[in-house]
Amino acid sequence: MSDLILPLNLVASIVVFFAAARVYVLPSLARWSFRDVMSPILLFHSLRHLGLMFLAGGATYPGVPAQFAYPAAVGDLIAAVLAFTAFVAVRLNHPAGRPLVWAFNVEGTVDLLDAIILATVYHAAGSMGPAYWIPAFWVPALLVTHYITFLVLLRGRLASRPAGG
Repeated sequence: MSDLILPLNLVASIVVFFAAARVYVLPSLARWSFRDVMSPILLFHSLRHLGLMFLAGGATYPGVPAQFAYPAAVGDLIAAVLAFTAFVAVRLNHPAGRPLVWAFNVEGTVDLLDAIILATVYHAAGSMGPAYWIPAFWVPALLVTHYITFLVLLRGRLASRPAGG
């Protein structure tokens, strides 16, 4: 039964975050500029350095599987660096902004899916300790914002809208 708790938390939180996005974000996407939509999402993902907690004693219990902890921590750190780099480029309206957002979004999504798979395969939930809140709360919010980012990237019309418009 305990093996089902983390997946249940993950799915339930995704449903709640998606409901919030469906009500408060998705209806307004067409009115917002690329810069206005991406700035808060990229800043939010810039905090993914917190995934390094999977490597910290005290944040996890002894025995957290290294096959899960290291890829999850490193993948999150890479996503955080890419997100912040993309944030700077987007805010400066630099031509590299959109390609950096693509790089961040693909790497960040693959990292989260990989971490979910590895946590399941190696039964990591029982040893996550206080870091359990990351997959139970943080990951669902990240997945929903990755979804929103893919929508924005695939809708080229946002590229031509002025910031703030």
